[in-house]
Amino acid sequence: MVVIEKLSPAHMAVVKMIQLAPDQIRFAGTPDEFLEDQCDTTHLHVIKLDDTLVGYFKLDLAYDKKYEYCPAGAIGLRAFVIDKQYQGKGLGTEAVKALLAYLFVHYSSYHWLYLGVNCQNLGAYTCYLKAGLAVCDDKYLGGPAGPQYIMYGKISSS
Repeated sequence: MVVIEKLSPAHMAVVKMIQLAPDQIRFAGTPDEFLEDQCDTTHLHVIKLDDTLVGYFKLDLAYDKKYEYCPAGAIGLRAFVIDKQYQGKGLGTEAVKALLAYLFVHYSSYHWLYLGVNCQNLGAYTCYLKAGLAVCDDKYLGGPAGPQYIMYGKISSS
């Protein structure tokens, strides 16, 4: 079963061991970059499969201030990573579904989840689609690694 948890000091060493394929680092950054980005508006989380840490992501509470495509009051998803040895097994899709339910309970003032996914990152795009996220007609053209699909999902209990 996939579980979402806030990052704790006990997770740090394992997060640093998460590996991405070299072509994925440009989309999500390195584990060290992930760990350095915690602040009041960026909350770091981990993805666990049973008791094994298999990935991580950031929740950006100020996403709507940074990206005009994001409506006020929506929460942003950034740097969503599944360790390369666990990719292709449906864990990313399962984690996004678990995340929407997690947000409903732990971030109840937000009603929408928004993210940008690089147009060249087909694996991530497919994962988000399978999890039930929708795609906006417009693309975000300001991404450092190229154009991005704008995706979103309703935060709900299921």
